[in-house]
Amino acid sequence: MAIGVPHNIGKTPTNPARIGGLTITTSISVNKAQLINAISERTEGISKKDIDLTIDALTHVITEAVANKEKVTLVGFGSFEPRFRKEREGRNPANGEAVSIPAKTVPSFSAGKAFKEIVANRDS
Repeated sequence: MAIGVPHNIGKTPTNPARIGGLTITTSISVNKAQLINAISERTEGISKKDIDLTIDALTHVITEAVANKEKVTLVGFGSFEPRFRKEREGRNPANGEAVSIPAKTVPSFSAGKAFKEIVANRDS
């Protein structure tokens, strides 16, 4: 995340470890408090409390829209939408027995073009 937060935020995953020939990395994540601080640093005249309320309102509106089978698009960032998963057969890992997995609707996020480009260019 290139939003003016501590130096380690938004950089390529760190702490690689080799396990059985595979390189395992630990990703850096940003929690809500860090996000609020980063937004606060980029805006003037908006309190952290107002930023917190705005984030809560945004996530609530997106959640409600997707729960109501609507698609929410933030141009350049991405789209949130419900996706239907049909009923399918799975296997119980403990005994290998066939198990019916019921159909359900799940939330989905698709990154927008600008978002994808920024992330891809960080690897260069």
